[in-house]
Amino acid sequence: MAPATPHRPLACVILAAGKGTRMKSDLPKVLHRVAGRPMVGHVLAAVTALDPDHVVVVVGPGMDSVAAAVAPYPVAVQHEQRGTADAVRAAFGLLEGFTGDVVVLYGDTPLVTPDTLRAMVQARRQAADPAVVVLGMRPDDPGAYGRLILNARGGLEKIVEYLDASEEERAVTLCNAGLMAFDGARMFDLIGSVGNDNAKSEYYLTDVVQIARRAGMACSVVEAAPAEVVGVNSRAELSEVERLMQRRLRKAAMDNGATLIDPDSTFFSVDTRLGRDVVVGPGCVFGAGVTVGDGVEIKPYCHLEGVRIDRGAVIGPFARLRPGAEIGPDVHIGNFVEVKNAVIEAGAKANHLTYIGDARVGPKANIGAGTITCNYDGFGKHRTDIGAGAFIGSNTALVAPVTVGDGAIVGAGSVVTTAVEADALAVARGNQKAYAGWARNFRERKQKEKAKKA
Repeated sequence: MAPATPHRPLACVILAAGKGTRMKSDLPKVLHRVAGRPMVGHVLAAVTALDPDHVVVVVGPGMDSVAAAVAPYPVAVQHEQRGTADAVRAAFGLLEGFTGDVVVLYGDTPLVTPDTLRAMVQARRQAADPAVVVLGMRPDDPGAYGRLILNARGGLEKIVEYLDASEEERAVTLCNAGLMAFDGARMFDLIGSVGNDNAKSEYYLTDVVQIARRAGMACSVVEAAPAEVVGVNSRAELSEVERLMQRRLRKAAMDNGATLIDPDSTFFSVDTRLGRDVVVGPGCVFGAGVTVGDGVEIKPYCHLEGVRIDRGAVIGPFARLRPGAEIGPDVHIGNFVEVKNAVIEAGAKANHLTYIGDARVGPKANIGAGTITCNYDGFGKHRTDIGAGAFIGSNTALVAPVTVGDGAIVGAGSVVTTAVEADALAVARGNQKAYAGWARNFRERKQKEKAKKA
């Protein structure tokens, strides 16, 4: 049996110090959300899939919110914005003595995948032993991207910025995507050698390729799909990344057995989980923390967040399920029904125009139109408990804390303030009174008053 390949340590450095001036936001750029998760969170998810030995996030001064968002991973502070190589240098203190492989990536490129990062690491570990591996792409319009110039052996010879490129070099379609993988044993010296003799007096990470080649070190390229390495510098670019992420999530949902009637109008969070044979109608929006069991139908224009829906349930149209909602098997939640922090047990129905909050609805209970659980008294939230098989008539107000027993019936239009026993009928409304001829007399009086004014 061949000996096991020795473990080679891996570190990842995520650059997240950019101010994002073009975002025109008080929120640090990397904390803007894509599919419900901060951009830097997507990058961290891709990185952690590689099980690295070290992860360092480089932030700017005062970016405590970014540090909190990436915890428990440590942060290094780039005290001045002096370029990408300087940003990586800021992480050196947390990587002192590290000699494994180091992947450098950006907190504003949330679409990068673990597979691409693995390919970069594998390329770094090839027999050619490249000091630097650069991620490349071939966009439809290379535009002003830096070009990756290969040598006769197929290795990376240099990175040429567009403004500095010759006409021949500008014709090259292989472009720099920005991410790099380094041999940690050589990275510190390479980046330490980067100067700032340029128009902006900044230290550019791309210079390491030329420095490495002058020293006789090999460099190489791994290619990725252009859509994977789209960065975000503006709100318009954020919306484009959201579009690309949603396309990815929709495809994954359908590949896993869900039917999306109109995929382009369905919006997922990155953690949305749909079972087999789920059907989602047009216009549905899934916030964070939604899990949907097999065979569920979600009709058009529903909003769901922080909920669990069990098999066979039917939701909507126009339903709103808020955090803490637990929808049991074969439950029906109909149009304009809102459920929050409530358990709706197997086979129960609330088919229209209802608010159920801080409650339990027992199995096979029926909640009539216009029912409200009055859960808030201005100071605290209180629970309503509705038993199995109970029937709540239309336009009922259940003033919590209150219990309705198994099999009980509450008459339509009731305001229930005390417990209803099992199998009892509760009616809590004023007595109806009728005054014969009153409506006719009222109309005649009004007509006479109108005639006098004429």
